Amino acid sequence: MQPDRLPAGAPPRFLAESPIAAALSRLPSYPPSLLFAAGLNAALWDLLPEDARRALQDKRIAIRVVDLGLAFHFRGTAIGFQPTGKGAEDLVIAAAARDFAQLALRREDPDTLFFARRLVMQGDTELGLMMKNTLDALELTPQDLWVRLAPLPLLRALVRISLRF
Repeated sequence: MQPDRLPAGAPPRFLAESPIAAALSRLPSYPPSLLFAAGLNAALWDLLPEDARRALQDKRIAIRVVDLGLAFHFRGTAIGFQPTGKGAEDLVIAAAARDFAQLALRREDPDTLFFARRLVMQGDTELGLMMKNTLDALELTPQDLWVRLAPLPLLRALVRISLRF
């Protein structure tokens, strides 16, 4: 199966084929990969156990949002995630945007999506399984991620507003 598109049996409601997706797929992958790697570093790097950090070191990973034509390419280093260009990835994880959102919000289990063929993993599946188990063990809520990702001035403003109520 190609990791750049969903399997033939995938429900059509998960596909967002559009001129926007066609345009996004033609853009260079480095700028979104840079933002994605920075977000991963802010949200996760310091929470990852040392053995997971070592396992990710020098591994090239691609996350493909197949229905939007987006791909994020990055690799693990000794000090965090670093964006890369397209290349020979050790692991490719592909799904529709809706499915990635459901995973991030913990409304869907990765195993369920995998066995329903809505989440595709190619390459070093042992690395993918280690990543899944590590992320599951962190038990981060969407609110935890928001706090870790929110720019500090915006976070301060939200705290001030919430204290008024």
